[in-house]
Amino acid sequence: MAPRTLGCAGGDRRDLDLVSTSNPFIRLCIDSDLPNVQCILVHDTLISDTGDLEDITLRWRDRSRLDIPLAGVIHLHRPFNFLEPSLRVINLQPDSIVVPGLIDPHVHMLQYGFKMNLNLEDCISVDDVLSRLKAYVISHPDILSDPTRWIEGMGWDQNKWPGAQYPHADDFDREPLLRGRRISLTHIDAHACWVSNRVLQLMAPLPEGDINGGLIIRDKHGKPTGILVDNAIDLIPLEPFSEARAMEYFTRATSDALAVGLTSVHDAFSIPEEIQFYKKLSETQKLPLRFYLMGGVISDDYWGGQIPRLIQHGFGGRLTVRSVKLFADGALSSFGAALLEPYSDNPSTSGIMRMRPEVLAKLVREFSNDGWQVNIHCTGDRANHVVLDIYEDMLANASFSIDTLRPRIEHAQILTLDDIKRTGKLDVIPSVQPTYATSDMWYAEDRLGPKRIQGAYAYRTLLNASPTKILPLGSDFPVEGINPLLGFYAAVSRLSVTGDSPHGPGGWYPSERLTRAEALKGMTLDAAYASFSENILGSLSIGKKADFIVLDRDIMTVPIEDILSAKVIATVIDGEVEYGNL
Repeated sequence: MAPRTLGCAGGDRRDLDLVSTSNPFIRLCIDSDLPNVQCILVHDTLISDTGDLEDITLRWRDRSRLDIPLAGVIHLHRPFNFLEPSLRVINLQPDSIVVPGLIDPHVHMLQYGFKMNLNLEDCISVDDVLSRLKAYVISHPDILSDPTRWIEGMGWDQNKWPGAQYPHADDFDREPLLRGRRISLTHIDAHACWVSNRVLQLMAPLPEGDINGGLIIRDKHGKPTGILVDNAIDLIPLEPFSEARAMEYFTRATSDALAVGLTSVHDAFSIPEEIQFYKKLSETQKLPLRFYLMGGVISDDYWGGQIPRLIQHGFGGRLTVRSVKLFADGALSSFGAALLEPYSDNPSTSGIMRMRPEVLAKLVREFSNDGWQVNIHCTGDRANHVVLDIYEDMLANASFSIDTLRPRIEHAQILTLDDIKRTGKLDVIPSVQPTYATSDMWYAEDRLGPKRIQGAYAYRTLLNASPTKILPLGSDFPVEGINPLLGFYAAVSRLSVTGDSPHGPGGWYPSERLTRAEALKGMTLDAAYASFSENILGSLSIGKKADFIVLDRDIMTVPIEDILSAKVIATVIDGEVEYGNL
């Protein structure tokens, strides 16, 4: 769908658009005495004015101040007949509001498209997965007729199955249509894979002992079960990167992202081939939304030279590459989160450090010296502690500036209370995902115990500790859902989508809830700050980009249970309607 410019008629570009409501229901999302206004004025790609409709109309209708006419009015309640007759009036639903374009600071775009190709998220058992795979093979004649074709999917989660036990490679062989096929299914957290016996044969010979930063799950006889965790996943001989597949996944992901109001995303691990794909695409067409890529290579050696440094690159300047992604540990759901003490429900392990602390420290310093922002995946309290030690040591050096580096911890999921305070003291940016709390709350306390849980998913405590009050809120889709309102709802309610929690309808550890204003800021201005773009994105302030969305209801005031019913009427980027209609 081609973008449409606000106030356009017949596809001609207009220079000014007035977006207004009859009440102050445009949320500027800025820390000021005027967080809401009645209208905003868009000039080309920028916000040129904000305030009351009548005042702005009087300021801008005087053509002696400007050589070009007003292009049109977008009004959410009723037309204003005192405006110049040349203005085009667009009426929207009475309850609609405008908020800044939503920014997701932690996503995996191409992996989302990959997951949607064979989504296993709603499977409730191993047999359910097998049935889904059988139907998939039957519906794809090319795979049905060629047993050498790979079958790849994502989304299974043993924590939701009876017994909560990992599946086995032998399970695939129970279904004749699947026996002997190359099957690799990614866990919902993307930190484990379940592969078939045929894939295990292709991987032979497997290492006898442990994998550095990973795990090959074995049975009591030492035989691999087909479950590979974290760095062990790299042993799977998957097909190489394909630009055609990337385009298929990209198209699905961007279409779905725009439909839920995302105007900018931070892709949290883009390999060099993917970065080149985005770069090439941005140089031949305007990307559908803004991309801030974190370069990613799994290596103990410095790899900054393998990726280009790009700032507002390509048509429309919508591509930026100025950060890298490193991994300290794995995920809680697959027992890969590195903990200071053993898991409460599995004392045989304390999780996995995917990189030795000294190697991680060396890379952080090398990337920082070279001017890259460093974003590190940290789930468990041990991983967070190690990374805070590294950042603290580095920032003690006067040659490093926190504002220049803006180091991030991705997830900041489980920390000691002392380390939460240290995160604030160092002014490190914790980039969190509120739906992690509401997804994990059914088993997290069993896994961590009553003491550790106090520093887990502690979003209010993290925000209070921050001297700058910066707390970017993302989703980590496709691990979680792509709709940013899921994160907004989880942050302010600490409830499941059905309105319950282990602690009842008041929410899971409700003292860690955020206010709606804090949640919206985390998904707009704070996320912009985390990508060095707070001067051009994140709020509907004069001089910033005209990125905003129109919702059919006011998520800031409706009952909490109605938030997830909100629908996006339009997604606007650079003053162009990229999704919906105005």
